[in-house]
Amino acid sequence: MNTRRQFIATVAGAAAVSSRASATESKPEIRYSMSPPPPKTGPHTGTLDVFIQKLKPQGEVPLSFLKDAHHDLAEWKAKARAKMLELLHYAPEKCDPQAEVISRKDCGDYIREEIRFNTTPVFRVPATVLIPKAAKKPAPAVVLLHSHGGFYLWGRERELEGDDVHSTLIELRESYGKKAIGTEMVRRGYVVISIDMFFWGERRMVLEDDPPEWKERPATISRDSVTKFNQRSSASEQLMGRTLFSTGTTWAGIIAWDDIRTVDYLITRPEVDPQRIGCVGHSVGGLRSAYLAALDDRIKAAVVCGWMCSFPHQLAKHVRSTIGHTKLIPGLYRFLDHPDIASLTMPRSLMLINGIQDALFETEGVRAAHEKLAKCYAKVGAPDHFKGIIDERPHEFNAERQAEAWAWFDKWL
Repeated sequence: MNTRRQFIATVAGAAAVSSRASATESKPEIRYSMSPPPPKTGPHTGTLDVFIQKLKPQGEVPLSFLKDAHHDLAEWKAKARAKMLELLHYAPEKCDPQAEVISRKDCGDYIREEIRFNTTPVFRVPATVLIPKAAKKPAPAVVLLHSHGGFYLWGRERELEGDDVHSTLIELRESYGKKAIGTEMVRRGYVVISIDMFFWGERRMVLEDDPPEWKERPATISRDSVTKFNQRSSASEQLMGRTLFSTGTTWAGIIAWDDIRTVDYLITRPEVDPQRIGCVGHSVGGLRSAYLAALDDRIKAAVVCGWMCSFPHQLAKHVRSTIGHTKLIPGLYRFLDHPDIASLTMPRSLMLINGIQDALFETEGVRAAHEKLAKCYAKVGAPDHFKGIIDERPHEFNAERQAEAWAWFDKWL
């Protein structure tokens, strides 16, 4: 009978032989990261999609305004908005903004202020305010909501001109027709405000042992270092999402309330006409614009670019890039589809812009969302307050789309 030592020696010898064999055979090794690549064909959840399709809401959701039970707009809005706010699992105490101007710069035809203000007792957010010099005061104002873009090192700067703009940010503006859209808007006579989303820009996640350039964001930071920071942040979204869920709140709730409280601060500014406030955003900025207009009646006109779809259409092949932790509101879609959320804007003015070449969304779902919103606005007797544009373009907010948006604001604000 082999002794224990002999047994261990035999196992070790077999392992060594196996190791040498694997080295010569070079067998492929299958590994999966936290974000495996999508399959080339079929549903992204494979054989489990058959069950998912049965789990998703069937037919019209109960809080859609198109349901026969809903006739009174104010009554329906109160009920639907309350449900959305409940499911955000976040109701921060209102607080004094305690705004502080960090710097003020004369940019020729407008003034640029860097400010800080409280949105909640927990969060003090960085923001930029652009004030047109020539506009008659108080002037209309627009809340400019920056996108996701897989780009975390800077937030609101992608929408604004400034000193020492990094080359990677300039490239990011390709999807904006190479324009800093905040500057475009202030030169049209609008006061503009833009904050950094939680996890972006000055509110990015920085670890103790991160390199100094990730902590300080110098203008000389290398492109490679920018890319690596953005990759690390992308991989960390699931960690941040799970952490926030564990606190009992949602990331979407933090984003929504920061944006609402931005309006709270905006109306304290003497340059702003509180009856003429709009909001605009592209991509996740579009989602933010839809949510802000839905939850805050002070928004009189909204533009949602590159983010509107009936979400049950997304479940087979479009969840990866459209239903991340920043957007999850558990249980919401059993009561309100995404166009139903946007319809909470009624009868105030809403413009949607989507492209059928946008790979983030299932085209049939985009068309369904636009059609539903048109029917909702017709039901309240305000069909001219809604405009839906579905063009041939990809996921971008280019010059032509911007022209449509600015004309919309000029009409309603």
